[in-house]
Amino acid sequence: MRFVIARFPFDLTRSGVLESMKGVKPEHVTGKSVIIGRRTYPVKQVGQVVTGQDRRDFSAQEVLRAMAQLGFTCPTPSQTATPTRLLSPFQQASATLGVPATA
Repeated sequence: MRFVIARFPFDLTRSGVLESMKGVKPEHVTGKSVIIGRRTYPVKQVGQVVTGQDRRDFSAQEVLRAMAQLGFTCPTPSQTATPTRLLSPFQQASATLGVPATA
């Protein structure tokens, strides 16, 4: 399919993206992401590898739209976040003070 990313047209295919990302180690995901194969990549990393452009030249939304149309899963940041453990008020106060909670 033809996609316009940073005002440049790119002919991207699902298999072409899979091939481009083969062997690329995913960076730490802090925001929007794309699941390619069994790995979760930051969307800007995928855009840089697939297009060969600098990450500042395109928006994350442009790459997300292209990857979603190619059939890749693009979870929201809340879906990829790890669940946090709720602390009791006593544990929270202890953590704030830097004292281990014993009760």
